[in-house]
Amino acid sequence: MRLKSYLGIFFLLLLASACINPPDNFPSVPKITFESLEYVPTNGADSLIIGIDFQDAEGDLGLSSTDDDPPFQDVDFQRDSNGELITYSNRPSDAPSYNPIDWLVDPIVNNQVVKDTIWVKQNPNQYNIFVKFYIKRNGQFTEFRWQDPPYYTTFNGRFPRILTSDVGQAVEGNISYGMLSSGWEPIFRRDTIQIAVEIQDRALNRSNEVFSPEVTLSQITRQ
Repeated sequence: MRLKSYLGIFFLLLLASACINPPDNFPSVPKITFESLEYVPTNGADSLIIGIDFQDAEGDLGLSSTDDDPPFQDVDFQRDSNGELITYSNRPSDAPSYNPIDWLVDPIVNNQVVKDTIWVKQNPNQYNIFVKFYIKRNGQFTEFRWQDPPYYTTFNGRFPRILTSDVGQAVEGNISYGMLSSGWEPIFRRDTIQIAVEIQDRALNRSNEVFSPEVTLSQITRQ
């Protein structure tokens, strides 16, 4: 079963209000509040859409497709004491077993394809929106970790730049972030879940964390 067919972003904020002189109460570190959570089943992958409102004094929110140089690169390649890339066949004892998060097959390194399986560590700063899932069992919430076996994935992602200019301007608005999967109902069924969200600006300031209400998929299904 393909549990995540696509990690999608619905960026419905087409216009963010921007101020040349930031209001006194606009924070330099992004501030967010929970706005909505909706489940939209379809004939294909289903959507789980979370909405948040934000405020930021500098407006340095969002990453473009070309923002892939440090500190926004997707992975850090692991090297041995001689500076050589660590391959799976020559992995040290502390290296993880093969999985699609910790190992890349035939990656491009310094604009060259390396025909091997290379140890990497994911760079969290490749993303600017961070999503955690919690599931309620026996009255207690525990994190449902997509990055662990058997899924080896994440619903962290990117939303695009809000301002086209790098000139600091205060902004506020709404982000609607859609996550597509064919696994929402098979995994969560009638369970009570809760979702936590943070965002990060290009200066790597992480916002406060906000939580959705405790819900089931049936309670938030679009009618």
